[in-house]
Amino acid sequence: MSEEEEAEGSIQVEDTSEKENIEPPLKKAKIKDERKVDRLGKLEARLNDILSCTVCLDLPTKSVFQCRNGHLMCASCFTHLLADSRLKNEQSTCPNCRTEINRNVCSRNLAVEKAISELPTDCSYCHHELPRSCLRNHEDKECLNRPVYCKFKRLGCQWEGPFHKLRDHEEKCSHPSMTGLQLMESLQVIDKDHEDEQDLFQNILNLLSFEKIAINDLQLKPYRSDDYLPQLCYESSRFNALGQQWVVKANVVGNEKSLKRVLTYQLVQKGKVNLNVKFLMLRSPFSDMLIKPEVHQQEFSCDSQESGYYDLVLLDPMECNKMLEANTIKLRMIIFQIPGSD
Repeated sequence: MSEEEEAEGSIQVEDTSEKENIEPPLKKAKIKDERKVDRLGKLEARLNDILSCTVCLDLPTKSVFQCRNGHLMCASCFTHLLADSRLKNEQSTCPNCRTEINRNVCSRNLAVEKAISELPTDCSYCHHELPRSCLRNHEDKECLNRPVYCKFKRLGCQWEGPFHKLRDHEEKCSHPSMTGLQLMESLQVIDKDHEDEQDLFQNILNLLSFEKIAINDLQLKPYRSDDYLPQLCYESSRFNALGQQWVVKANVVGNEKSLKRVLTYQLVQKGKVNLNVKFLMLRSPFSDMLIKPEVHQQEFSCDSQESGYYDLVLLDPMECNKMLEANTIKLRMIIFQIPGSD
């Protein structure tokens, strides 16, 4: 073999070796990417542990409170702790360091709230990963798997399914082609719920035409009963209404171990006069609590000066903890004297 052929062979060998050396760097880059993703995953896990609520161990979804030593609590757990201490008649403390906590010494941690809003999370419908700050808008308006109802629900259609199947269902929905008699059967169930609401508001509207009406804004203050195991109770100051003096008393249904609690109240007449009244409890203008009004009737006399206990129906049952942790419960009571009961 000549020197020129040997040189050409050596060049081909070198070229082949160079081609063979191209692949390993790409593999190393891929390994580096995997390591980077792994590091980011570990960082996210560490941040989740650091920023989680010390009570429920979940990442807060709303406000974040901290004790004087910096331990974090989500708004729900913070309110629940304050309500628990009120029920047990104890000083509320941080579950980590046992320092005192209340609305005056604890503050919101805005930096933590902003950091949590940027952490990724999965959509509960499509499991797509996105920042927490975008989650609500995505689940309410953008997600193709979000649950929706048929637009013919008013006609009695009970279909519920993912958004991406809505058009196919509505094109095949049988309710628009139903006869009048078939639709009437479906609409009767829907109308029953509306009738109950209309009866309530019509009843209140009729009561407003009564001659004698008393409106009082009350502040119920907490105290302890004289039982062997003292219970948390509430009572308002005496107030004048319809020429008589009255008091509102309230009890808590549920102890410190209960997740959901209910406040029940009664109307007490301090005079000894025969009086037939209707009354209802509303949200105070100085409170943001939403209450579903219910009208109750009681005939007071010398032998019957107390009404029964009635539930204070809250649109959000968890708001009861918010009431309990406050120093006073602010409510508005309206009493209507039934004509002819003098």
